[in-house]
Amino acid sequence: MSLLGLDVGLSGCRAVAVSTGGDLLADVGRGYQPPAKPDACELDVRVIWAAVSSALTEAARRTASDPLAGLAISSVGGAIVPLGRDGSVLSSCVLANPARDREAISRLLTAFGPETLYDITGQLLGRSHAVTRLGAIRQERPELYRATWRFVLLGGLVAHLLGANTLCDYSLAGSTLCFDMHQRAWSREILAAHGLSPVKLPLLGEAGTPVGVISSRAARELELPPRLTIVLGGHDLACHALGMGAARHGMATLLLGPAVHMMPVFHAVPLSAMMLRDRVSLEHHVAPTLLIADGAVRAGGSWVRWFSSEITPLEQRAAARRGLSPFRVLMDEMPEAPSPLLASPPLEGLAPQPGSIRGLSLGTTRGQLVKGMLEGVALENARVVQRLEANGISIDTIRLTGGGSRMDRWALVCADVLGKPLERTRLQQSAALGAAILAGVGIGAYDDLGEGVDALVQVEHTFEPDMARHRVYAQRLEALDASSNSGTTG
Repeated sequence: MSLLGLDVGLSGCRAVAVSTGGDLLADVGRGYQPPAKPDACELDVRVIWAAVSSALTEAARRTASDPLAGLAISSVGGAIVPLGRDGSVLSSCVLANPARDREAISRLLTAFGPETLYDITGQLLGRSHAVTRLGAIRQERPELYRATWRFVLLGGLVAHLLGANTLCDYSLAGSTLCFDMHQRAWSREILAAHGLSPVKLPLLGEAGTPVGVISSRAARELELPPRLTIVLGGHDLACHALGMGAARHGMATLLLGPAVHMMPVFHAVPLSAMMLRDRVSLEHHVAPTLLIADGAVRAGGSWVRWFSSEITPLEQRAAARRGLSPFRVLMDEMPEAPSPLLASPPLEGLAPQPGSIRGLSLGTTRGQLVKGMLEGVALENARVVQRLEANGISIDTIRLTGGGSRMDRWALVCADVLGKPLERTRLQQSAALGAAILAGVGIGAYDDLGEGVDALVQVEHTFEPDMARHRVYAQRLEALDASSNSGTTG
């Protein structure tokens, strides 16, 4: 028998099928047409389902000789879909509305204050949260709010369309800004501030719990086995961590993508005031009893993409015509030595901080600029690690994931800045693999998540830090901390 992990995001989905022994049987990606725009307010559920259906059907065909027995879903947080009492989808998938969301967050801050909100939810206040969209629906579309039986997140939507129930796990619930992470329940206080009822939200449960069997109609249309068990998955960040094998205290995942996430896994709940000061979100892991801290730099790979698009557009087009990645072309120009620049990426939050690049001269090269930008992001990751360890969250193993993990030169910059070995695992699609591990536990193929990790996660390469370069970066981090403490900016 084989296992299927499905990762559903805002721009596409990916289905990964593996044998219980660890062989990759299928890796199928599908984008949404048309894709969601960054400032889009809605995404057509039919578009999402068409992509998911296509990916699942192709995965089913590729596993015909080793039929699928379990399926779990990893999904992005924040997007919500209203369902009627008859199970019908009542509206498009509701996404962000920046102006409306900022206004709703401002009301929450007035009612609770940032410290109380963080103490309840573990979440930093960002541009967009599901709770603000729920409040907007109740105010602006009261008929839709009254007609809705459940507002579900993307993972629950896909499970529902497959024939299972809409149960939501604790990690995905944590992304909504209306989940009490200590009580493991929807926060009645936060919901009441928006005039919302918890009965409109999904029931909650532990990831890895079976939530139903695929409906006969879905099985027939998607060519999936008729007794396929649907297992509760989780938030994509938590599934990424599990798919990298980060399922014990002391491990961390470094996700290199448009945003860069440093995500340590740990047991105890630290002092929330310290975590809020250090701009780190907290959420439940899909692994029981564990939490994940997420120190995110939203301007990660997207910062280099900005450079490529705005500063080197001709070179970008030339690389594309030759079938090359513009990122790799730029990274190939990076010097071995640390860049002479001191770069700080733009940081989001209640008081956004603009980025800066110091040390520019007439002799600065393009490669030094790109390396300085990647160093700046990595220094923010190092700052997160430094402060977490000072708060008692030790990190002994860091594993790489995301598209940037396949770019060796970016990975080496991170290893040198952090001063720690970084392990890259065999399969890049770690969120889908994490969901597959949950599916395996849910159907009893593995006794626990540790056994699933041992069977499916394999380290293929370790990036060792150059300690001479690390000492240079350690001095730069001290300089950045001194600048922050003195109240100066770049």
